[in-house]
Amino acid sequence: MRSETAPAIRLEDYQQPAYRIDTVHLTIRLQPNETEVVCATSVASRDGTDAGAPLILDGDELTLVGIALNGKALDEGAYSVTPERLEIHTPPAEPFELVITTRINPDANTKLMGLYRSSGTYCTQCEAEGFRRITYFLDRPDVLAVYTTRIEASSKDCPILLANGNPVDAGRIENSDRHFSVWHDPHPKPAYLFALVAGDLARVADGYQTMSGKQVDLNIFVEHGNEAMCGWAMDSLKRSMKWDEETFGLEYDLEVFNIVAVSDFNMGAMENKGLNIFNDKYVLADPETATDQDYANIEAVIAHEYFHNWTGNRITCRDWFQLCLKEGLTVFRDQEFTSDMRSRPVKRITDVRLLKSHQFPEDAGPLAHPVRPRAYHEINNFYTATVYEKGAEVVRMLKTVLGAADFKKGLDLYFERHDGNATTIEAFLTCFEDATGTDLAQFALWYEQAGTPVVSVKTRHDPGNRTFTVDLAQEIPPVPGQKNSKPALIPLRFGLVAANGEDMETGAADGIEIANDTMLLEKARQKVVFSDVPSKPVLSLLRGFSAPVRLDQHQSEDELELLAASDRDPFNRWQAVQTLAMQELLRLTQLARSEKPLTPSQSVLDLFGTVLQDAELDPALKALALTLPSEADIAQEIGKDVDPDAIHQARQRLRAEFALTHRSALLKALTDHMPTGTYSPDAQTAGKRALSNRALHYFAVSDAEETAQRVWERFSNADNMTDRISCLTLLVHDGMPKRNEALKAYRLRHENSSLAMDKWFMVQATAPGSDTLKLVRSLKSDALFDETNPNRVRALLQSFATGNPTQFARVDGTGFEFIVESVLEIDKRNPQVASRLLTSFRSWRALESKRCALAESALLKISSCEELSRDSRDIIDRTLQ
Repeated sequence: MRSETAPAIRLEDYQQPAYRIDTVHLTIRLQPNETEVVCATSVASRDGTDAGAPLILDGDELTLVGIALNGKALDEGAYSVTPERLEIHTPPAEPFELVITTRINPDANTKLMGLYRSSGTYCTQCEAEGFRRITYFLDRPDVLAVYTTRIEASSKDCPILLANGNPVDAGRIENSDRHFSVWHDPHPKPAYLFALVAGDLARVADGYQTMSGKQVDLNIFVEHGNEAMCGWAMDSLKRSMKWDEETFGLEYDLEVFNIVAVSDFNMGAMENKGLNIFNDKYVLADPETATDQDYANIEAVIAHEYFHNWTGNRITCRDWFQLCLKEGLTVFRDQEFTSDMRSRPVKRITDVRLLKSHQFPEDAGPLAHPVRPRAYHEINNFYTATVYEKGAEVVRMLKTVLGAADFKKGLDLYFERHDGNATTIEAFLTCFEDATGTDLAQFALWYEQAGTPVVSVKTRHDPGNRTFTVDLAQEIPPVPGQKNSKPALIPLRFGLVAANGEDMETGAADGIEIANDTMLLEKARQKVVFSDVPSKPVLSLLRGFSAPVRLDQHQSEDELELLAASDRDPFNRWQAVQTLAMQELLRLTQLARSEKPLTPSQSVLDLFGTVLQDAELDPALKALALTLPSEADIAQEIGKDVDPDAIHQARQRLRAEFALTHRSALLKALTDHMPTGTYSPDAQTAGKRALSNRALHYFAVSDAEETAQRVWERFSNADNMTDRISCLTLLVHDGMPKRNEALKAYRLRHENSSLAMDKWFMVQATAPGSDTLKLVRSLKSDALFDETNPNRVRALLQSFATGNPTQFARVDGTGFEFIVESVLEIDKRNPQVASRLLTSFRSWRALESKRCALAESALLKISSCEELSRDSRDIIDRTLQ
């Protein structure tokens, strides 16, 4: 294991490689313990490279078997080699052929990076730096080559042999029980997009005709017995292909598109050219094992990886600092796809909830970094919510600033200009500047600055002069490595809402540029004066969450209630409800800390009742509006001196009082919106199911004896996983009488489904009871807990650390100690999974003093460990800085 602290890699130090690789011919002879890899490359020096400059290739835990240059074995003095590096001291000045043979052990590769073997299937994961675990190579994204791959393996063990591109040859190997397959990808790509899969897999086949009439073979490969669970994924793929053609004019460019679902995978999925490899949780679905949210996630992730074919593969990033170029843009594209497939308002609210719960805390803590970092120690640790979700918000803002038509012009130019390139954020923005004549220099600060801007808002109405004044100010609180920041360009969509709930028509506005319904905040402070405003309006600001900022806007309860009831913007209507709920939860939390009686506000209870009984409101939107801010959201809003127990007490009290106040309306909602007939994951039906289960969530604490039986019966009779897991969660989390019986029944029903059992582990790990830590410890010894499977580790340990604030941050510190023990165990075999688990400590400094000290003690234990991976060392160093 690489235990030393990795040197910092800095954007400012970027240099083109001295050599280029034009073609790669791989021959991979698969064996479980001794796989031989022959990598034949055509290499040439770049213009400006000094004659005889050494060729330095990356490696990672490799064994060199042989090396030849232009058909002749190299003398030992002509090169130097370690498992991590191969240097050819004086390569020829003219282009040359280099053949390197290495030996690797897929069975022993528990890191699940490079080429590994799991459950009998060979699989690769090469992003970001996994290809160097297969062969010595210029393993960087700006080295693009055309790949041809020959795979040889046992015909019995591996009847399926897959690689990137199109299949060009296959057959048996004479005098052996082995066979081969040859694949050719005509599109130059970086090594991180290389992929190989070999094993005994079932195939689900379909086809798609592109807009130009080309037929594409579509295949999904899964473990035998899972074929019937691929229908939704295949349908999602075909809809993604059609949507990308209709929306962006982008057509698929190979003869085949293959997806492989594997159970042991560090990531969600990987967009390897023509051979996407997926964590099986984002492919497999049926009503028995998948929730409505699982179906939505599969649809989104299938689309995301397919969309990478252009935004990531055809156009890739020059270096890893540009990771957001492919990920932020592609997340934006998959969000737009889902919005068109489902409900745009519901999708927007869901995405912003994810951003606020995952990215905002990241931006406010020791792991904060810009959307495009300027330095890193371990690139694996920068696959973050900032790069993905905030990166997507930056692209969305660009569309808002430019307008839809000009945004499309710029994107079209980007595809035309940079197809086949490894490029940069600067080049991306230049396309929009050139296409529209817009100066985006200030906008580019969104890629350069860390932290979440706080926009302060004050308003006043002058009835005599019929003016309405809005004072705006922006500031980014200090974050690690960035004490000062510059004003960004912030698009603020808005409306002025009259007392009747309608948007006002006003006269001119002075002091700021306004494009349609969007104010463009450019300075640290700006005053906006609207003329011809006869009566005081309520400012509805940040409609559609037009920028990833925090609003410091003190609106009265009456103003928020008006927006909650009447705002024509669905997002801000939802936000108004959430703001009122948050204010009440903060008040109750303070009372809990003071050990005073917790009496929820009647006006807030009435508001929730109004939302519940609003017959015009979309069921899915209503379910979201009735979802209280999470305990993590409340802690983030408090910001410092956080007491998780007080937060939990406050939230449970408001939930219980709402249930008692609106018991009959909740009963009506949970029965009226329970779908009947054959299960369907479509958005409308899923929305009804979401509202029914949200109503049950409250109803369950309104009358213990009657409701516990109702929850049990609904659990027992559920014909789909959405209802079943919702009821199981209530039974376990609320400590209902039949919780143990329900857990046993669920396990008996689903013990052969790994994805369903992940939910079983998760439900127990997130239970807020004081005995949960003891339970989670025991579950680590359960026969169904597989410490080598990332999904199972995330289901139990990550869920406990990030989804159970009261028990992770126990006042005795044992929750912290347990996660530290787990991190150290996992780090020895899978550093990526360990370092992700370690990020659960990112907000430790916000805790009250006793918990804060205990968290620091636990972190120092990890920091003092000498045998720590680079991944975990990087996270611990930044967390403690």
